[in-house]
Amino acid sequence: MELCDLYDENRIPTGETHERGERLPQGKYRLVVHVCLFNERNEMLIQLRAKEKRAWPDLWDVSAGGCAQCGEDSRSAAVRETREELGLQIDLAGKRPHLTCNFPGGFDDIYLTQIRSDSIKRLRLQADEVRDARWASEKEILGLRSAGKFIPYRRGFIELLFSIREGFGSICV
Repeated sequence: MELCDLYDENRIPTGETHERGERLPQGKYRLVVHVCLFNERNEMLIQLRAKEKRAWPDLWDVSAGGCAQCGEDSRSAAVRETREELGLQIDLAGKRPHLTCNFPGGFDDIYLTQIRSDSIKRLRLQADEVRDARWASEKEILGLRSAGKFIPYRRGFIELLFSIREGFGSICV
């Protein structure tokens, strides 16, 4: 049983917890994180979700992600999810998420960071979560999305991830 903290609409912790998979109480929200790992060739590490996953089984997804557990901030949840799903230890010390997307059930903090291409040799995939992983260009990801083989994120969202991967904010400086 996984427990997560609950938040109000202003992202203020309520002091309540919630069991993952159960229906959220009205007016309460949870924190989710996603990590997008890029290499020096402007490719993103993508993962193929396990066939047994309840949500989006057997579809490609961004590098790693999941719910923050009780007492976890988004940064430590992002580091943990990346370690659990891919077997990679990433350093997000002092880093803020590049984006936060609101969704009906909560807040999704999205971290973008760069790793070396050869890091793929060190992957240790969590079998009950991830079937495969590989590097993919923006064009390849959009092709997988169009073919119904990638989680149906908005096209512009995928394009935005690639566009802002090396900086923060909406203005190019």
